[in-house]
Amino acid sequence: MDYIRLGKTDLLISRIAFGGMRLDEAESADDAFTLVRKAYDAGINFYDTSRKTPESEKLLGDSLFDYRGNVLLSTSTTAKTCEEIKQNLEDSLMTLHGDYVDLYQFETDKFLPEPGRADGIYDFLLEAKKEGKIRHFGLITTNFDTAKKAVESDLYETLQFPFSMVSPESTFELVKLCEVHDVGFIAMQPLGGGLIDNIPLALGFLSQFESVIPIWGVKSQEQIDQILYFNEHPPVIDEKFNSDVDNIRNFFN
Repeated sequence: MDYIRLGKTDLLISRIAFGGMRLDEAESADDAFTLVRKAYDAGINFYDTSRKTPESEKLLGDSLFDYRGNVLLSTSTTAKTCEEIKQNLEDSLMTLHGDYVDLYQFETDKFLPEPGRADGIYDFLLEAKKEGKIRHFGLITTNFDTAKKAVESDLYETLQFPFSMVSPESTFELVKLCEVHDVGFIAMQPLGGGLIDNIPLALGFLSQFESVIPIWGVKSQEQIDQILYFNEHPPVIDEKFNSDVDNIRNFFN
């Protein structure tokens, strides 16, 4: 397993990250446990979840309980006030069996928390970082303008944004902007939100972006097996590969 630096966080993240927000769709808690442990045994050290899927967050926390010191955990909140975010964070810490999370992400559409504002959200995140409850914090959004503004502000350490082979050209520009500002880029929906069913092609495409960490949502043994296999046996990036990618991009754009 290869590891890369996640922007200004300086965290070394496995090139394949485990998206745990669909663990509650596994056939049983034992099956979810097996999926997470298989990822861990393969060298995956970054696990992403969310307070908006509390059952999945709990399954992930329970599965990694014995290995908490060896992994990097990320969760997020969609809360709109400081009090709600504070409660979300405390609930996440309890669910994940720890007194801190490595990356805490604020999920938003158009609203961007900034220092000194009346809502106090950004200042709360800073204080939680000083207290050691979160080690780093970033932003999750599907809104391009919000994402660009966040990166250019230099207020956030990471950005989680949709990125796959069907993404528009503007997303490529956003990836480059993150590199310029040393913001870690976490790619959500690497299969285009279900539009892509070719895992090796999707994985090979994203592997060409050295600064991008794709979050692969996992809910079955078949999925984790394919992701791990094609990570170890990536497709050759040749003329045929590029032609296949172009065909898919042209179809959806």
